[in-house]
Amino acid sequence: MPKILITDDVKLMRDIIQNALNEFGHFDILVAHNGNEAVELYKKHKPDLVTMDIVMEEKNGLEATQEITAFDPHAKIIIITSLGQEKLLNACLSSGARDFIIKPFNKNRIKSAIQNALGDNIISIPLQKNNIFDSSSLAYK
Repeated sequence: MPKILITDDVKLMRDIIQNALNEFGHFDILVAHNGNEAVELYKKHKPDLVTMDIVMEEKNGLEATQEITAFDPHAKIIIITSLGQEKLLNACLSSGARDFIIKPFNKNRIKSAIQNALGDNIISIPLQKNNIFDSSSLAYK
């Protein structure tokens, strides 16, 4: 079972990503609330994939990405960021992140990023049209 580390300082975003992953297949999910926790959990558990927010307290996503990729150059990190953070996003990609997802995002974009990172057979549901997340209801449309 693939191990995925979700890193975001906002609980709602962690829940959204985890709910999407639970729909896609069976994953062992780890959760980090900031970059420091992400680095610590990565070194301890060496997950197959990391989702990384950029703007966080204590250690931001760029710093955490740099530290993780220095520890493991083969780390698979997907940046999840808001529009308007292009400079930080580009720095993360230059530091070894493999892909990025712009908030707000749809379920298909998460699925395609995971498939690109881990392989096509890792996810059990087909891509669908109009899987836009509605944060007010914690459901997908």
